[in-house]
Amino acid sequence: MNLVFQAIEKTWYRRNPWSVLLLPLSMVYGALIQLRLAAYRFGVLKCLEVGVPVIVVGNLTVGGSGKTPLVIRLVQFLDRAGFSPGIVSRGYRGRTTKIPFLVQEGSDPSLVGDEPLLVHQQTGCPVVIDRNRLRGARHLTSQCGVDVVVSDDGLQHLRMSRTVEIAVIDGDRRFGNGYLLPAGPLRESLSRLDTVDFIVTNGGPTLPGEHPMRTTITEAVHLTTGERRPLSQFSKKTVHAIAGTANPEKFFSDLRLAGLAPCARSFPDHYLYQSSDLNDLYLSTVLMTSKDAVKCRKIAGPDWWAVPQTTEIDDLFKQALLELLRH
Repeated sequence: MNLVFQAIEKTWYRRNPWSVLLLPLSMVYGALIQLRLAAYRFGVLKCLEVGVPVIVVGNLTVGGSGKTPLVIRLVQFLDRAGFSPGIVSRGYRGRTTKIPFLVQEGSDPSLVGDEPLLVHQQTGCPVVIDRNRLRGARHLTSQCGVDVVVSDDGLQHLRMSRTVEIAVIDGDRRFGNGYLLPAGPLRESLSRLDTVDFIVTNGGPTLPGEHPMRTTITEAVHLTTGERRPLSQFSKKTVHAIAGTANPEKFFSDLRLAGLAPCARSFPDHYLYQSSDLNDLYLSTVLMTSKDAVKCRKIAGPDWWAVPQTTEIDDLFKQALLELLRH
C-alpha cells in the first residue's frame, strides 16, 4: 500500500496522462468540498467553540509540508510569551483506542503516532490525541489548564472554531500539478489561501504575502546516550542516512550541504521501523531525522544519531500572531 501511494504521489508533482484521466473525479471531489463549505457558511453545519484561542496549522496538500516543525517552534514561542499552550493532534498512524489520549514522555509511537510524541518531547507541553479535534481541544482546556490550543493539522476540520489559521507550504514542491485529489495533491482549491491569516513557506522561494520559515541542522544527538556532536565530526566518516518523511530528499540534501556524503535510504512517511528493516546498519554510523528517532530508539545500534532541526520564523509573523491572540 505504501509503495502504491508513493507511486501515485510522484504523479502529483508533474502533469502526466494519468492525472488528466482522473480529473473528472477531482471535479466531483471539488464539488463536494464546496457543498461542505456552503453548509458551514449558511449554518447548516455548526462551528463550535473551544473556550480559548485556537491556532490551526495546516496545509492544502496531502503529505508533509513542515507543519510539525512549525508547531514545535510556535509552541516554544508562545510559552516564552507567557501563554500556556497545548497541542491537539489526530495521531496519524497511531493505534490507541483510549480517546482522548494525553501523550506521555515514554508513550509508544505505534500507539500515539510519531509526530505527537516528537512534539511533546521537544516542547514539554501537553499533547492530546483525538481524531475529534474539538473534543481533544476541550480536554486540553478542562484537564491540562491550557489557555491557547495549537492544532497540528486540521485546516479542513471546520467543526472546531479557530482564532488563527496558518497554511504551511512546501517551498520546493509547492502545489505539485495544481489539481485536486485524486488527480493531484490538493485537499482544497488554491483560493482557500485567500481566507487564512498567515501563509508560511518552508524553504524555497517566498512569494509576496508569504512568511519564510527556515530550518537548519548543525548537530547530531546520540539515540541512547543523548551525547551531542557537531555534524562536522561526521564529514570524514562513512555515514548512512535514513528518512521516513514526506520529502526524504530534503534531509539528505541538508546533510550534503553540511559537508557529509551520506549513503541515503528512504522509507514511506510515518514508517514504523522494525529491527529487520535496519539489521544491516546495526554497526554502522546512522543519521536520521528526529521524527524517525522516536521510533528507532529501542532498536538503535551503538552509533545511531538523530539530527534535530532548528526552525526560525520571521519577527513580523510572530508579532502579528501575538496581536491576533491578544485582541
